Amino acid sequence: MRKLRIAIPTEEEKGLDDVVAEVFGRAKTITIVDTLDGEVKDVKVLQNPAASYRFGAGPILVKTLSDMKVEVVIAGELGPGASALIEDQKMARVTVKPGIRVKEAIMVAQTQLG
Repeated sequence: MRKLRIAIPTEEEKGLDDVVAEVFGRAKTITIVDTLDGEVKDVKVLQNPAASYRFGAGPILVKTLSDMKVEVVIAGELGPGASALIEDQKMARVTVKPGIRVKEAIMVAQTQLG
């Protein structure tokens, strides 16, 4: 059995039907998806606690995701600070095209991660 907790920066509160935001740290919402053996088991949408920060939004969001035990971050674009912190926290990262649906981004990630 393989469990994964995935975080995706998103634009609204539409869960699996939402789209991947252009920028990680400033996304309006974060969609958290728990999977078991590749099957979606739970979906939560959270307001991004760092979206309004003038500086350091990416690192603050990485800390939040780490505290939530996220294992995979799927994003369109990650800044250098957020990328380094994701790596330091031993989270996998998958880059996808901004604007694709969350459910499609999850399929891309599962293919890349094996």
